[in-house]
This record gives sequence, structure tokens and C-alpha cells, in this order.
Amino acid sequence: MVTCTIVRGEILFGIGRLPSGKRRTELERTAHQFLAVFRCEAVPERAGDFYAAVKLARQRRGLNLDENDLWIAATALALDAALVSRDRDFEGIDGLPLVALA
Repeated sequence: MVTCTIVRGEILFGIGRLPSGKRRTELERTAHQFLAVFRCEAVPERAGDFYAAVKLARQRRGLNLDENDLWIAATALALDAALVSRDRDFEGIDGLPLVALA
């Protein structure tokens, strides 16, 4: 199991937006433990090809996807990896194995 630089940024950004307090402190601790355990992959060059294909396919179907989510999906496709997420927006991306968290 790996993560990527975009996911790392999303996690740290989300926590950084929270007000100081117990919840933020707990999430910071959990995030740093998570990020220390999983290898962080850079976005491979090939991800750009997948990014373009996924974005075009979704636009043709009238579906939007956040830019960072597009890059996360493209990175998973380029690494031939399953994507683990609670975000249902990743459903229906051709060729992307998705493990949905409850």
C-alpha cells in the first residue's frame, strides 16, 4: 500500500483548516502516523495521459471531478493500483479498481 503526494497534501490541508483543539490534535497525530507508514509515491509522468483521458471521458458524460481527485485517480491508474476512498466520485472511472470504505 502506498499513498501519493497529492493525497498527502489533501490530508495536511484538510487538517490545517481545522481550528486548534482536541480534534485537530488527534487528526494531526493520526495523519503523521499514517504518512510515516505508507510510502509516498510521486506523480508519475504517465499519470498525465490518464488525467487527460479520465477528464475527457467524464466531461463527455457531463460529470465533474475535483482537479486533485482527477490527479489522484490518474496516479492510481498510472501505478496500476487500486484506489481506497470513501469518495463516491471515483466510481465509474474506467479501469480504476476502487475499494470503497464505508
